[in-house]
Amino acid sequence: MMKAETARSLRGPLALAITCFVIWGLAYGLLDVLNKHFQETLNVSKAQSSWLQIAYFGAYLVWSIPAGLLLQAKGFKFGLVSGLVVIAFGAFLFVPSAQLESFPYFVMSMFVLATGLCVLETSADTYVSVLGKPENAPRRLNLAQSFNALGVFCGPIIGGALFFNPSVAKMFGGPQQAVQFTYVVIAIAVVLFAVVMTLSWLPEIKPEDHLAAGESDKPAKPLFQQRHFVFGFITQAIYLGSQVGVYSFFLNQATESWHGMTTQQAAFLFSIGVLCYLIGRFATTVLMMRVAPRTILAIYGVINVVLCLVTAAGIDKVSVLSLIPVFFFMGTMFPTIFTLGIRDLGAHTKRASSIMVMAIGGGVLLPYPMGMIGDAYGMPAAFLLPAAGFVLVTWYGWKGAAID
Repeated sequence: MMKAETARSLRGPLALAITCFVIWGLAYGLLDVLNKHFQETLNVSKAQSSWLQIAYFGAYLVWSIPAGLLLQAKGFKFGLVSGLVVIAFGAFLFVPSAQLESFPYFVMSMFVLATGLCVLETSADTYVSVLGKPENAPRRLNLAQSFNALGVFCGPIIGGALFFNPSVAKMFGGPQQAVQFTYVVIAIAVVLFAVVMTLSWLPEIKPEDHLAAGESDKPAKPLFQQRHFVFGFITQAIYLGSQVGVYSFFLNQATESWHGMTTQQAAFLFSIGVLCYLIGRFATTVLMMRVAPRTILAIYGVINVVLCLVTAAGIDKVSVLSLIPVFFFMGTMFPTIFTLGIRDLGAHTKRASSIMVMAIGGGVLLPYPMGMIGDAYGMPAAFLLPAAGFVLVTWYGWKGAAID
């Protein structure tokens, strides 16, 4: 297909696929603001509020394999459009949830929305990886994930402006109505984009069309005997748990470890951290032109271990400021682990990609125990768990990503 379509530019399909990354970036950026918002307005504990993250990332655990099967059966375009439709439906469910002011209903709505995100991400991550030369896949996916970070960056700014502002809440008729309005706007925008995707040209890329010179489309070993893939899946799951833990409890860490800081101020400080995440992705995409992805992953992992240990020390202001650069070094970890894990798999690529996306479900691993530690011992101590996760990331870049 790629050879037959050489006269047609892949820039248009790539741009549409990259736009999908902005959508789930925004959904993720809002998730962690909602966590703190519901603690304050619905009187749930830190551990209880983590059910939002459990619903979000649990959807990836449940639906990643079916999404991969859907991708294999129906192709990339069907996967992208169907994912968008389910996202819009989940966003509209925030309307009755806000009317009822029910935390369990919000959790259910988040699970449905995340189901659509899972289908969309399984399709888009794989599509961007194969939509061009195989040797450029890590750089291409890092570029796409940079736009994902742009969406994540906007999330806390929107949440800080709407969810933690009493005058805005009063204007909408209540704190949950501000949430309702936000997700209705998202739902409408996603529906419109789904129509655009339906009408657009998106070429199907077959495994044999995405092989480096001399590479066979039938790897010598079965998928689960490919050590770099298996270790990549495990590392991705633990990494996502670490990332979600950092995101979920940044606001709690800021208000507990910076005397006098309000939740709204913490939300805007969070947006600075996410801006660092965005800069980290763009900067590392350029850096990968000169430095091997494995080397970058190992170095970034070591730095984040040290920074999380400083955060866990609970020093006033310092343990908040030390958390901000963690975002920069996390920025490249997901796409780099993803592409290192699925490289050189030939005909296994689509299946491997869907399983690697399932690793995003690892986001459920750390938020609840971090919330329990935060409730019992204070929030700083909980950041020992992400520190341990970054140790594994370091090892994968150093040793685990090597191909036999």
